[in-house]
Amino acid sequence: MQGSTLEQLRIEGGVAPGFESVQRLYEHNMRTLAEKSTQLCVYYNGEKVVDLWASTIADSDFSADSLVNVFSSGKSLEAIAMASLVDKGLLKYDARVSHYWPEFGSAGKQTLTVAELMRHEAGLAVFQTTLDPQDLLADKLKENRIGRIIEGQSQTFRKAAGSRREYHAITRGWIVNEIFRRVDPAGRTIGEFLREDISEPLLADVIIGVREAELDRISDVTPLGTGFQFKESLKPKFLRRMEHNIFQILGRIIRLMPMLRNQTTAGAPTPLKGMSRLTFFNDATFRMGETPSANAHCSARGLAKLAAMMAAGGKWAGTEYLSESAWKSMHDRPVTVAMGLSNTTFTQGGVANFSKPSEPSTQFERAFNTGREGFYGWMGLGGSIFQWHPQYNIGFGYVPTSLNVLDIVNERGKAYQAEVLRCIDKIK
Repeated sequence: MQGSTLEQLRIEGGVAPGFESVQRLYEHNMRTLAEKSTQLCVYYNGEKVVDLWASTIADSDFSADSLVNVFSSGKSLEAIAMASLVDKGLLKYDARVSHYWPEFGSAGKQTLTVAELMRHEAGLAVFQTTLDPQDLLADKLKENRIGRIIEGQSQTFRKAAGSRREYHAITRGWIVNEIFRRVDPAGRTIGEFLREDISEPLLADVIIGVREAELDRISDVTPLGTGFQFKESLKPKFLRRMEHNIFQILGRIIRLMPMLRNQTTAGAPTPLKGMSRLTFFNDATFRMGETPSANAHCSARGLAKLAAMMAAGGKWAGTEYLSESAWKSMHDRPVTVAMGLSNTTFTQGGVANFSKPSEPSTQFERAFNTGREGFYGWMGLGGSIFQWHPQYNIGFGYVPTSLNVLDIVNERGKAYQAEVLRCIDKIK
């Protein structure tokens, strides 16, 4: 298990009555999959019903309160930040970005709306400039170092894609942060807002831009080697430490190739200086900077608690974090179009809505949705999940340190979502 043994396995925490099968699945996966350290936390009807954490690598420092980079799960944090501006009457989703940031309209971007940006339809999935991680520190952002670069970018869209939607993996958060700090009355960055208005009052570990004193709380992320994944995929299921076999993996890679060739990111400059491997995300300077779409450091407890607040309509323990109208606006006007291999449904507030795929559906649409129907939010590269289920009042957080980048739609975490839904169906 890549540097770990079952003798080193440590599983802690517990579950509420009725959710025992979630714990059994978690323990099974920690024993059989290529995991290092993980956290799983779930709220139901305002109560914490699942709180599990484990390590297979004898990491005595790893706990339920350890912080881990959750990559694109941070996109939902930036969506919540923007919704807070809508709540205050300072921002409208259907307004042009240039209304709040006139210089943004340069290079032909003057008609782009906030909603289009939040739905990944901005035509800015890639910048033609490599950024310096130092410029992502909050004080440097306020000098407009990143803002000036964004102002000079022009829009590019995929050729013959049939849809303007293209995943803005890193860039959406940089653009949103520049809008946010211009609209926020105090001129704060998203990271500053999140800490002051959400994380600290909610007592939830969800951080964008960690402080130096918090660096020791972070557990490194480690990508599973491609060679290891292919080797494991050749084994029979009962011996395999991966979710998929070789035929499933190759099938997905083959389907990915045309999409990758069509992406505007193909052949583009490296987004950040020094970013040649995924281990770059363990760099201290980068951790302290703000890349909301790919560099939030959180615990599953923190994500699940925040997700529980969102599932409850923006309220928690008598405090209103989002008004009913702002919450509804954030989840309103969903648009379903293709984004790569699957149709995706994004609201004007920038969160995905997962639902039962209509027939006929592709393999990816089923993998993307089935088992997490009714959830809103998003997920992160390699495995993390930050989502909420308003109908069932579920807040869900899953955080792994071992990154399985071939698990494209985070199905190992989705297995826990599906099991939670089964448990609740039995309870109801």
